[in-house]
Amino acid sequence: MRTKLTKDRPIGLILIVVYKVVVTVIFSMAAIILKITASADSDLQQLASEFKLAGHHQIIEWILEKILKFDPKRLDFFSAASGFYAIVTSIEAIGLWQRKIWAHWLVIALVASGIFPEVYEISHGITFLKAIILFLNIVMLWYLITDRPHHH
Repeated sequence: MRTKLTKDRPIGLILIVVYKVVVTVIFSMAAIILKITASADSDLQQLASEFKLAGHHQIIEWILEKILKFDPKRLDFFSAASGFYAIVTSIEAIGLWQRKIWAHWLVIALVASGIFPEVYEISHGITFLKAIILFLNIVMLWYLITDRPHHH
């Protein structure tokens, strides 16, 4: 059932906005987790040492060792980059929802610019997730090129 909020918007647009919101949430969470991890480097080292002494929970020890291999400054950079991407993606979602022409063209430009690197990435090893993301981006690009906003 279509509500008053969604009746002026095509279902394709609604799906793209939902996708953008999900991506925003994922990258926002990643930014926060990376920032916490970078800030808690010494605490994590102590925790890893305690797990080694106790000789338990090999999987947790393995995860902690992987995290500790990253330089905190590098984690800060990835946190900032994830946060920036989340902000841009949320702006795209809001602009698309409001049927702004600038948002329409921004999303077309950003999605199109990401397709070739995705194809390159798949050429070096395909995974289900990479294939799904490439497919979704191609469908999104096609939809946005063929469905132009009528106002704003």
